[in-house]
Amino acid sequence: MITFALFGAGRIGRMHAENLVRRNDAKLLYVVDTKPEAARALAQPLGARQATEAEALGDPAVQAVLIASSTGSHADLSVAAAQAGKAIFCEKPVDLTLAKVDKCIAAVKKAKVPMFVGFNRRFDPSFRSLKQRVDAGAIGKVEQVIITNRDPGLPEMRFLATSGGLFLDFTIHDFDMARWLLGEEPVEVYARGAVLVDPRVRTEGNDIDTAMLLLRTATGKMCQISNTRRAVYGYDQRIEVFGSKGMLRAGNVTPTTVERSGADSTCGDNPWPSFQTRYAAAYAAELSSFINSVERRKPSEVPPEDSRRVLLLCEAAKKSATTGQPVKVSKN
Repeated sequence: MITFALFGAGRIGRMHAENLVRRNDAKLLYVVDTKPEAARALAQPLGARQATEAEALGDPAVQAVLIASSTGSHADLSVAAAQAGKAIFCEKPVDLTLAKVDKCIAAVKKAKVPMFVGFNRRFDPSFRSLKQRVDAGAIGKVEQVIITNRDPGLPEMRFLATSGGLFLDFTIHDFDMARWLLGEEPVEVYARGAVLVDPRVRTEGNDIDTAMLLLRTATGKMCQISNTRRAVYGYDQRIEVFGSKGMLRAGNVTPTTVERSGADSTCGDNPWPSFQTRYAAAYAAELSSFINSVERRKPSEVPPEDSRRVLLLCEAAKKSATTGQPVKVSKN
C-alpha cells in the first residue's frame, strides 16, 4: 500500500485522485492546493484531508507525492518532495526551463528517491502495443514515424498566456512519443507554425495554434508531427510507424464501433472529444507503472532525464519556427 499526497485540485488533479482511490494498493491521504477550499472539496468525498504543503511533506505517513498543480510549481514541489524523501510522480513538464529541470534532477539524485514524469501516451494500450511490435521486429528497421495530434478546440486564452506555448504545452507529448518510437534521439528539428484557428492566439497569447514539424536522427530516421488546436470532429490521435518490412498504425479511439450504412454513405462515431476520455486508460496505466516501480524499487519508466531531453526538442522547435530554418538539437 503506497500512501499519497496529491498537489493540485484542478481537472488533472481530480482525475488522478479518482484513479488513486479506485486502487487497492494505494491510499490518498492529503490534497494540497493554493485554494484550500478546492482541496477540501476534492479531498473530503474521497476520504482524504486538505493540507498545506508543509503538513503533507512533513508527515512520515506519506510515501509518495503526485504533482498535478500548475506547471510553474512542478520543479519546486519536486525538489521539496525529494528533500523530504518522498517518491515523486510529476505531471509533464517538470518545468519550462532547463535550469529548473536540472535543479530538480540533481535534487532527486541526491535524495535517491524515484521520480516519474507523466508522459501518459506511452501507456495508451494501442500505442504501447504498437511499440511492443516495433521492438519485436514486426516491421523490420524503423525508417519513418508519423504522429497526428489535433485538439478539438482552443483552451481558454488565459491558459495560453501561461502555458509556455504550443510546443512546450502540446507538442511536448509528440516529442516524447517520437523519441520512444524512433529508438534514437532526434538531432535536428524543422518546425513551421501559423495562426489559422483564432487571431487572438497571436495577439493575446503570443503563440501559434497550428504547426508541422520534421525531426531527423543521426542515422537518417525521420518523424513528421502534425498539430492543430482545432479538429471539429473530435480529439484526433493517430500514429503510423513505417519500416523496412512493413507498417504499423494505431488509429483513433471512438466511443463505440457502431457504423450506419446507407445508400449514400457509411458513417460511425467521431473520436472521443477530450483527452480525459481518450487517454483514460493511459492515465490509469501510468499510475500502475509508478506504483510498481516504488513497490519493487525499480527505475521509473519515464525518469526526469526524459523530460530534459524533450525540453531540448521544444527549444529547437521554437527556434526553428522563428528562423524558418532547421535547428540542431543541443547536446547540453
